[in-house]
Amino acid sequence: MTSKSLIYGHRGVPVKFPENSLAGFAYAISQHIDGLEFDVHLTKDGVPVIMHDETVDRTTNSHGKIVDYTFQELRQCTLSNGEPVPSLAEFLDLVSGENVHLNLEFKTDRQYYPGIEHKVLRMVQQTDLVYPVVFSSFNLQSLKRSYAIDPTQKYAFLTSAKIGAPEAFAKSEHLEGLHLEHYQPVHHVAERVWTVDDPSEMRQLFDRAVSAVITNDFELAQDVRAAV
Repeated sequence: MTSKSLIYGHRGVPVKFPENSLAGFAYAISQHIDGLEFDVHLTKDGVPVIMHDETVDRTTNSHGKIVDYTFQELRQCTLSNGEPVPSLAEFLDLVSGENVHLNLEFKTDRQYYPGIEHKVLRMVQQTDLVYPVVFSSFNLQSLKRSYAIDPTQKYAFLTSAKIGAPEAFAKSEHLEGLHLEHYQPVHHVAERVWTVDDPSEMRQLFDRAVSAVITNDFELAQDVRAAV
């Protein structure tokens, strides 16, 4: 292994805590995780919040689209551990000054939130973070908007598909990285692979020295990496 692949907790630690919960993120940080991956939407009144789905149905005790809730209304929706849906501001307060990498996904591929890129970038810029954030999205337009706002940040395209000429694609779209569901040889561009929970697949990716493995079980991944 020529370099150590980082391990990112996919939505925190879903095997132990509700996904995208402050409790999960805090636990991961306490156990010295390399990085955290999380998802951002906007409420009806424009507050950035952390949740994977466009609706609250699967992960809370309520129903409906995030975009139809004001922030105060959304706070009445609770995760399975009783926590309210976290805001991006709360998350950034938690990770401020911590030795942890961050991968913020703009969840704009199914529901676009006007102004989300500007709002989120501004909040991140105002936070004391140890490492630059990697901003990712399945929506290439969100990454293009973000780059136009701040070309100094790291941007990564999310895809389940194999990318032809990945290096040329990344260069043309000003991408620092590619976040791939399936490994493919990529040179001179960061490659982070999601969502990897099988130990043998983890081992192969660590052997190939991908930039990062994104997993639901970071402690398993730490054990596998330690044995490589």
